[in-house]
This record gives sequence, structure tokens and C-alpha cells, in this order.
Amino acid sequence: MSRPLPIRKAAVLGAGVMGAQIAAHLVNAGIDTVLFDLPAKEGNPNGIVERAIGNLGKLSPAPFASAALAAAITPANYDQHLDLLDGCDLIIEAIAERMDWKLDLYARIASHIGAETVVASNTSGLSIEAMAAALPDAVRPRFCGVHFFNPPRYMHLAELIPCRETSPDVLAGLESFLTTALGKGVVIAKDTPNFIGNRIGVFSILSTLHHTARLGLGFDEVDALTGPLLGRPKSATYRTSDVVGLDTMAHVIKTMADTLPNDPWHGYFAAPDWLQALIAKGALGQKTGGGIFRKIGKDIHVLDLASGDYRPAKAEAAPEVVDILKSRDRTEILARLRDCPHPHARFLWACLRDLFHYSAYHLADIADTARDVDLAIRWGYGWQQGPFETWQASGWRRVADWIATDIAAGETMANAPLPAWVSDGREGVHSAEGSFSPSAGAAKPRSALPVYRRQRFPDPVLAERADRGTTVFETDAVRMWHDGDEVAVVGFKTKMHTVSNGVLDGVQDAIARAEREFAGLVIWQDSEPFSAGADLKGATALLQAGKLAEFDAMIGNFQATSQRIKYALVPVVAAVRGMALGGGCE
Repeated sequence: MSRPLPIRKAAVLGAGVMGAQIAAHLVNAGIDTVLFDLPAKEGNPNGIVERAIGNLGKLSPAPFASAALAAAITPANYDQHLDLLDGCDLIIEAIAERMDWKLDLYARIASHIGAETVVASNTSGLSIEAMAAALPDAVRPRFCGVHFFNPPRYMHLAELIPCRETSPDVLAGLESFLTTALGKGVVIAKDTPNFIGNRIGVFSILSTLHHTARLGLGFDEVDALTGPLLGRPKSATYRTSDVVGLDTMAHVIKTMADTLPNDPWHGYFAAPDWLQALIAKGALGQKTGGGIFRKIGKDIHVLDLASGDYRPAKAEAAPEVVDILKSRDRTEILARLRDCPHPHARFLWACLRDLFHYSAYHLADIADTARDVDLAIRWGYGWQQGPFETWQASGWRRVADWIATDIAAGETMANAPLPAWVSDGREGVHSAEGSFSPSAGAAKPRSALPVYRRQRFPDPVLAERADRGTTVFETDAVRMWHDGDEVAVVGFKTKMHTVSNGVLDGVQDAIARAEREFAGLVIWQDSEPFSAGADLKGATALLQAGKLAEFDAMIGNFQATSQRIKYALVPVVAAVRGMALGGGCE
């Protein structure tokens, strides 16, 4: 199946936080959606679902593209409305992570699954094969896992997990649908506990927990180290745990402990005492008003394990470690961290080393290629680079030697050896030819599905370089190019893609050329943000120098460019990715 599945109507089973948000995103895409849950014990039988739909309007960020779309979800319950499943092209199960509940539900809906209906579970880590066994033989080729990350409208990752009988055509069609209709980045995962994203991401949290305790660091210290300085979200590690929910985190850790008894790192798959104590008190994080962090007045406080009480969260990363992390020479960062005696540096080296070790050891078990792991972590956890990219960018061979040395010295979290392929003379796992696949013993290129031919610049992993097209003209401020068709593209070269006089002149020139030589012009940037707005630094410099006439001319040039775009003789389209602020938005 080379095209997206023809999905016009869908059903979501389970109106919890994830199920309701998945339903919201389906109606965002124009798909008729029925949302099911248990019948209410009192009053309106659809009361549970209707409350869930109502609560969607209170969530931030907003699950709906428009608040009016809430009315597009049809509420239903399992006792009265199973017949509504009959016309569905896609059924997504998103009930609680209880295998017995899921299997009971599958038995209940089996007779209402259409002859061509695709059925998928949004489980975050339970066995897809075990669920498939509960479905009729005829349904299994149309069954798989589809794991959205929370919040599903905004998190780019969707993991697809086939069972042994999943039809390749169904899997390809669903991958195309998720990519085209729902705007997802799809990774195919193997049917192992927690799949790819959570298997690696949760281990990273566990290693952080371990090394935090080992080195006696504060939670705010660790978050200062594991956020933007490391190319990760501002919420870093412990704030992210509060946002996700400490009970949820403990559940995922328990799932790893219960389902991975032979994992060499199994001894670390346990929630620490302090985490269990917070959960017992009902301090579950953001959803209860406090967890590891809590807001007191206008100030953020953090749990201090030494005193058992909260204190102001003011810790910062050590200046010498900040200096290392901000180095422009990416190949030297890990070397300098490893050599630095400061506890913050020792912490970061240990966390990264153990993450690399774990990712390499389990790559063959959880994914087809290293690219799948890196993209899953980037798309699902918001990291700028995945573990294999970070390792390769730091010098593959010497980092592998350092890890092997630490394993031999008993300094790693587990003494499992690195796989043989790590030290087979390679310089990394990503190359222009593709990404390493342990099962193939060689690099594999990206998927050849037709849907990906529409992606002119797919999200690259390290060592991938896209064709930049044919340049029409280029200045210090802009570049105009084309792909041999009738559509030209112009992008900004300024820092943060700010709108300077040079950009304004370049856009006007690009429009003039497009009117003569092309059928349309797209304003697009090759990286985020789309534009941080006007070049305020340049404008301020003119004012400070007393060059009022030049400042007025810049304002006039902006207005002239806006009018030139509006009244161009060919369509001028802004393809926005990332922030568009101020003048960039205009």
C-alpha cells in the first residue's frame, strides 16, 4: 500500500487524558471521530466522555486547532454504542495500561470490527503480540501499536509497532496516514517493553537518578545541567518528571522492572525511596500543585533530601562546566568533561557514558537502525541530538575506548560488554549512505515510502546532507533557489533569521525574479526559528548614531516589502516552522 489509508471515520476507545487528546487531534485533521468510555454510573450515560471533551478546553497547550472542533467529537459508551464502530476505518485503543482490561475490551468489540478496519493500541510499552492474540485471526493483519507522545497534537513522534502478523501494506498505509494527515514523525519500533522512545528516554532518567544520588547533587543543580546547556528542553530532567507526573514515571519504571528481568541494568529499575514517599503523600507533580518542585508565592522551591523540606531553587551549573558545554569544538566537550574533576562534569560524563552504553547494547533488540533511536529521542523528548548522534559527533572511536575502559574498571552502571560492531573500525553509525542496522550488519537508507518523497528536507540525522537546489541569487542576507520546477524558494541568512534591510531588499529582488521566471515563491528557512522579528540591533544602532533618516528609510523599506508581497503577480507563501515573532510574523 503506497498511499495513506483512506481514513474518514475513526474511533478512540478510552476518554482519559491521552485518548481524549488523540480524538481532538483526529478532528483537527478533519476526521469524523467517536470517543468511547464506560457508561456513567449516574445521570447521562455519556457523562464520562462529555466531561473529558469539556476538559480538553481547559488544557494548555490547546488540543484543538479551534475550540469549535470540540463539537465534532461524538461521545459514546460501550454499553449503548458499539454499533458506531461498524463504519470506522480506524480504531485506536487508549485505555489504562492494564493488559487484562485491554484484552477484555478487544473481546467485547471484536464482532464490530469491519472487514477493512485498522485497529491500533496506544499502549506506551505493553506487548503488542499479547494483544494481537486476543483478536480474531482475520483482524491481526490489521492490528499494530501506534504510540503517540503527550501532548499528541504537539509531540512529533508516533511509534508504530507491528505484531508478527501485521500486514506490511497496512503498516505502510498507517505510516503514510500519520505523516500526511496528522503531521507525525514515524519510527518503526520492535515489540519490546517501552518500545524505543521510552526505553531509552526512561533509562536516561534512571541513570540521572542514580548519578544524582551517587554524587549528592541537588535536583535543581541537575536540571541546570541537563536542560538547554545539554541541548535538551528547559524542563530538563526533574521538572519534566513533575510535568509528566511522578506516579506515571514510577509506573513506567515498574513496567521496565517487571518486563525486563534479564536486562543487565535491571538493578536500577526501581523508584527511589524519596519518589515513593512523594507519591504516597499525593505530591505527584504539576497536576497536584507540587512534587519535586513546587511554587510558593512567586518563587519556585525544590525538595531538599538532606532536610526533607523545600528550599528556593537557585542552583546553577558550575562556570567551568558551562564553559566546556559552550565550546564550539564539539569533539572536545566529552574529553574535557571526562578530565574535569568538578562533580558537575563527572555527573555529565557518567550520565552520557551510561546512556551510550545502554543504547548500543540494546539497539538490536529495540530498533532496526540507529536513526530510529535518535529520531525517537529527538521527536519524543525534545533533544537536539539523539544518543548516537552525540556519541558520533564527539569522536566515535575514542568515546568507545573510554566506555570500554570504564566498564573494565567497574565504573559503569552495568558490566555488560559493548557489542562487537561498536569497535569494528567504524567512525560512527550515521553516514551519507544511511544508518547502521545491526540485523543487516550495514547502513540502511531511509524509508522509500512515496509519502517521504514529498518531504524536500526530511529531519536529518548527523552526516545527512540534503541537496540545496540550484541557486538563483545569493547575498549576505538571503538566498533564492529552485529545484528545477516552477516554484522558487527564498530564505534568510541573518542570525535568528531577523528581518534586516538586506533581507527586505533580498525579498523584493526575489519577488521580481519570481514574477519573471517562476510561477510562485515560498519564503522558508532551513532551520528554526522562522524569524525572530525585525533586526532591532541594527535599528537601535541607527537611532543611537542619530541616523534618523536611515532609520525612517528602514521602516519605509519594511512597509514597501510588505506591499510587494501582498500585490505580487505570483503567489508568495510563507512556510512557517518555529517561532515567527514581530516583523517576522507580519
